[in-house]
Amino acid sequence: MLGLFTKKANTLLGIDISSTSVKLLELSRSGSRYRVESYAVEPLPPNAVVEKNIAELEGVGLALSRLLAKARTNIKSAAVAVSGSAVITKSIEMEAGLSDDELENQLKIEADQYIPYPIEEVSLDFQVLGGSDKGAGNSDVVLAACRKEQVESRCAAAEIAGLIPKVVDIEAYALENACQFLRHQMPSKGVKKTVAVVDIGANATSLLVLHDLQTIYTRDQAFGGRQLTEEIMRTYGLSMEEAGRAKKEGGLPSNYQPEVLDPFIDDMTQQVSRSLQFYLASGSGRSQPEQVLICGGCANIPGVADVIASRVGIPAERGDPLGQMKISSKAKALGVTRDATALLLACGLALRSFDEDAKY
Repeated sequence: MLGLFTKKANTLLGIDISSTSVKLLELSRSGSRYRVESYAVEPLPPNAVVEKNIAELEGVGLALSRLLAKARTNIKSAAVAVSGSAVITKSIEMEAGLSDDELENQLKIEADQYIPYPIEEVSLDFQVLGGSDKGAGNSDVVLAACRKEQVESRCAAAEIAGLIPKVVDIEAYALENACQFLRHQMPSKGVKKTVAVVDIGANATSLLVLHDLQTIYTRDQAFGGRQLTEEIMRTYGLSMEEAGRAKKEGGLPSNYQPEVLDPFIDDMTQQVSRSLQFYLASGSGRSQPEQVLICGGCANIPGVADVIASRVGIPAERGDPLGQMKISSKAKALGVTRDATALLLACGLALRSFDEDAKY
């Protein structure tokens, strides 16, 4: 039906700036159903983003310009994210009943207790969670702080492309929000279940363990698909670009599977297993997840979920955050379904369009 899926006036593009590419996702919603309106992915120049830091502002900005042109969207407002390693979060108690302005002023006065940087060098945000269990008349407040340069570099890169950065999120929070799009794959839709979501990107792997759809553990580690690309380069004498294309499109010699791909899958499985062991050792009462969902570009390696399931002893499958969504013909033509498993972070950022109290 025409007009069934509508864009909000404050629609945000989810812009995922990773170490090797930039991704764009635009969503609309009808009731509880979502549709992908626009999508694109664009490679970044080598070393434009290093260890989650933007090293070449112009290179990232120009890549975002090409991304926008490819996606053919007229939306300019965007949500971007800073990495968890760049963010300090603290749960603190504050007097209940304070206005947002009063809370902000009080937090700035007390910030040096929680943040090891001068207050003028950080961007602060907070969220009131509700009444505190510890003290009557107090509220639990989550304080988040990030070095301003991390926020400003992402905003500046977006602005080079003509984007208007309205929201700067934290990657771990955006990933948690996006996990609602994986519920269709979880046992009992995730209700009262413990599920591990592993997002394996180019340079980093994020583990989120959810119980009853709430994050109870997160861990990031330096491991990703770039290591497979570099091994292809070394083994076959290819450039980074050629190796990346061959990894996706095939055509490598017959020894690729046993000598290059299988050892990489073994390494990836060990990383997942080790992360789950850290989770189980992180506190008393930790229970083994009932399922592992594998996301990120590496989840598209044929059979990888089966290998992980057999090694860690937990059912595993490839995560598909777009599995219950409608796809516009424009986005489908650009291959969004093929890349779906790598769009978890972009999903979480695009979802910020639908914050009930959002006023951009």
